Amino acid sequence: MTLSAGDWVEVRSKEEILATLDANGRLEGLPFMPQMFKWCGQRFQVYKRAHKTCDTVTGYNTGEWLGRRLPNAVHLELRCDGEAYGGCQAACLIFWKEAWLSPVDPAQAAAAGRDHAAARQPSGGCTARDVWDATKSSDQAPGKGPRYACQATELPSYTQPLKWWDARQYAEDIASGNVSAGKMFRGLLYFAYVGATMARRPRLGRPARWIYDRFQSLWGGVPFPRRRGDLATDKDAPIAHLGLQPGDLVRVRPHKDILATIDKQTNNRGMGFDAEMVPYCGKVFRVRTRVEKFIDERTGYIRRMKTPAVILDGVYCQSRYSENRLFCPRGIFAWWREVWLEKVPATAIGTPPSHEAVELPRRAAG
Repeated sequence: MTLSAGDWVEVRSKEEILATLDANGRLEGLPFMPQMFKWCGQRFQVYKRAHKTCDTVTGYNTGEWLGRRLPNAVHLELRCDGEAYGGCQAACLIFWKEAWLSPVDPAQAAAAGRDHAAARQPSGGCTARDVWDATKSSDQAPGKGPRYACQATELPSYTQPLKWWDARQYAEDIASGNVSAGKMFRGLLYFAYVGATMARRPRLGRPARWIYDRFQSLWGGVPFPRRRGDLATDKDAPIAHLGLQPGDLVRVRPHKDILATIDKQTNNRGMGFDAEMVPYCGKVFRVRTRVEKFIDERTGYIRRMKTPAVILDGVYCQSRYSENRLFCPRGIFAWWREVWLEKVPATAIGTPPSHEAVELPRRAAG
């Protein structure tokens, strides 16, 4: 079975899924997390095929967020609620093995049934209790609190390295419906332009960015997304306390305003402003949640934010400008400092859908 974006599937029963798992609650190294049981028997549409992903574990240490290959998996539009993981608020998109799903299309169902029967063979007699026990790492350190093991922390164990030049991944992006041919062309064109100008000829950086911005402005496109901040160090970066709560409307400040709050490494007091966040500048979104604690994917321990960040509905990484992991389908939520946002009165606009951006007219100067 090879599912594509837009296919309808039904999550298999609890008993069927347990039969595919080993004694550690995993299938081919991928953990099945306890909160996923609540969706058994329900039907969902495939969001994207998860044939590749980004390395958010070892990437922190090397400074290179390389791509990883993942076989026989998809994303549904279902995110982790953190219930089994100390209340982690990162809301990661969940990976689903195809063996845990049954196609609704009768033409695919017969083949999927055979694949599922084969997947049951390596079962290690897993129980629901085993799945819950597997949320804690076997390597616990006294006095440091629970060390968790989830799909995010265990990513290197169920994926393999994927080179950016492996053209097969881009062909699969298009064939699976993850990315349109036009969007793929624009993404490759962006990297070709950057490589031919700024990467190989640094002196062309400023004029190349100027040309890029003027060209994009012809149809209201996104300005060049990779710019350094104005601050020499992020230790004195400004902080704002807007008291944002879930449901509040905010406008993302213009990119030039955000550049004044970050350093040359694009950090604001340790939190990065990524190029993938630039397309959202100037648009209005609804606050989804405040992020006060999360699991450090490198260590498995809960970390608490000194200054809380916020997550906005529908605002996630699209991997349009990300070296080595172009069009990664993982959809990681962007985290926002409140200084990068401005609160919008609810009376200033009709209630927008929670998952869409809404353009507001800019206020006149003065």
